[in-house]
Amino acid sequence: MEMKKHLLAKGTRFETPYYVIRGNSKGKSMMLTAGVHGNEIASILAAERLVDLLKKNRLWIERGTLIVVPIVNRQAYKLRIRGIPDLNRTFPRSEKDKARHRLSVALFQLAKQYQPAWYVDLHEANGLSKINPQRLGQTLIANPKNAAIPAIKRIVAHVNRPIVQKSKQFTVRLRNLSGSGRHAAHHLLKAKAVTVETCWSLPMSDRVIYQMKIMKGILAEANLI
Repeated sequence: MEMKKHLLAKGTRFETPYYVIRGNSKGKSMMLTAGVHGNEIASILAAERLVDLLKKNRLWIERGTLIVVPIVNRQAYKLRIRGIPDLNRTFPRSEKDKARHRLSVALFQLAKQYQPAWYVDLHEANGLSKINPQRLGQTLIANPKNAAIPAIKRIVAHVNRPIVQKSKQFTVRLRNLSGSGRHAAHHLLKAKAVTVETCWSLPMSDRVIYQMKIMKGILAEANLI
C-alpha cells in the first residue's frame, strides 16, 4: 500500500490537504470527502481517523485507489460554520454547467481525474430520520436509481443491528440535490454516490463510530479492503 499527501486548491486561500492511497493490486477507485460544511465535526473527525489508521497500517487498502479529503472547506471549519456560500450547492448541475466556487471546481476536477466508482460525502444533520421522515439525521442518501442503493441498504442493516434504540437507527433516503457533490458525481461521473448523515443531537463519540462503521462498510462493498 502506498499513501501520498497532496494539496487541493494549492496556492489559494482554500488550500487543503488530501490523500491518495493505492492498494497493492489493481482495482476501482473511491473518493471520500468530509468537511464540505465546516460545522459538521464528527464527519471530519471520522475522516481524519480513517487517514490516521491508514498511516499507521492499522487499516489496509488491498485493491484500487482511495482518495480522501478530510476537511474540504477549511475556511468554514475554522469558524465552525456551514459555509457562505453553501459549498454543497456550487457543484456542476449538468454537462454544460460549471462549478461555482474555487473549492468545488478543484474538488470536481480531482473527481474527474480519478473517475471514482464510488463517491462518498460525509455530513451531519438535525433530527432523527426514524422519528421524522423530513429530517436527515441518521441517513444514507443516494439519488434515485443510483447503483449504490443495494449496497447502502446492506450497510444500514449491518450498522443498525447493534443499535438497540430504534429511533437512533439509520434509514435510506433517495433524493436529488442539485448542486451537491453527490448529485454531480452521480449524474456526471456515473459514480455510486452516497451522502452519510449522522445526527447532531447524539454524542460526538457515537457519531464518529457510526461514520467509521459506514466508511468501512462502503470500502468493503467497493472491494478496496
